[in-house]
Amino acid sequence: SLATVFDSLHQYLELFSHFRLQYLVVAALLAVFFALVRSRRYLVLMAAVAVLNAWYVVPWYLPQSDTSRSGQSFTIVLANLLRSNGEHNKLSALLSEEEPDVVFLQEVTDGWAKHVGLLQAYPYRHVVPDNGSFGIAVLSRSPLTSVQTVDSPPFGFATIVAATVINGRNVTFTTTHPMPPLGRSGYDGRNEQLAHVAELVNAQSGPRFLIGDLNTSMWGANYRKLVASVGLRNARQGFGVIPTWPTHIPIAYIPIDHCLVSEELEVIDIRSGPHIGSDHLPLIVTLAIN
Repeated sequence: SLATVFDSLHQYLELFSHFRLQYLVVAALLAVFFALVRSRRYLVLMAAVAVLNAWYVVPWYLPQSDTSRSGQSFTIVLANLLRSNGEHNKLSALLSEEEPDVVFLQEVTDGWAKHVGLLQAYPYRHVVPDNGSFGIAVLSRSPLTSVQTVDSPPFGFATIVAATVINGRNVTFTTTHPMPPLGRSGYDGRNEQLAHVAELVNAQSGPRFLIGDLNTSMWGANYRKLVASVGLRNARQGFGVIPTWPTHIPIAYIPIDHCLVSEELEVIDIRSGPHIGSDHLPLIVTLAIN
C-alpha cells in the first residue's frame, strides 16, 4: 500500500497500484481482527493502511454537485469482447436489453466482425477487425458525421475518431485499446499510445469523450498523466470504482475500462453490464448534453 504511493517511479509499482480497493478491504478486515484479539499495535497499523487506501478509493463514491440536464439522455456501451469468445448471442442480448445509441467494441476479430454485420439496429458502423487482440469497432444508430482510423504508435493499433449528431449536437468520440503494460515494451507502448490519443482528443472541441480498455486503473501514474493532459473527467466519478476485469478472478477485479467525458457532458448513470463470455464486463454509460 505504501510503496504504490510512489507508483510513478517504476512500472511494477504502477502495476500493483491498481488493487487499491482490495488493499482497503483487506486492511479493514485485519483491523477488525486485531481489534477483536486486542492487539493495539497491529490495530493501529491496519487502521492506518485502511485510511491510506480509503484516501484513493472513497472519493470515487462521493456524489458530484448537481447540474441541470438539457435535452434527452443517450446511452453508450463499451465491450471488450475477448478475441477467443464465441458467445455472440450474449452481445446481441445485451444490446437488445440496453438499446444503446452508440456501441464501442474491442478485440474485434474477423468472426466478431461478421456477427456485428448482422446487428440491424446499428446500420452505421466502422469496423477495423484484427485477429490479434486489437481489432476495434464503432456501431451507431445515427449516421456518423465523420470517421477516421488512426494507426496509433508505437505498434500501429487502430484508434477510431468519429462523430455523430446526438440530440441536435455534434458529439466527437475517440476509442482506443493500448497494449497491456506487461514487460518494458508493453509498458512503454501503452504509455506512448495514450500520449498519442491525448493529442487526438486535444485537437477536438465541443462535446467529446474518450472510451476504451485503457489497460490502467484510475490509480495508475500514467492514467493520471492522461487525464491531466486531456482535461476530461472519468464518468465513474460519484458512482464508485466499478471494476470490469478480470471476470475469471473476481477477487482481483480492477477498473481498466473507462469513459472520460468533457464538461459539456453530464453523467446520468454508469455501471457494469452482465457477463458476455469475455474476461471484461461491459461498461454502460448514460449521458446528457448540457
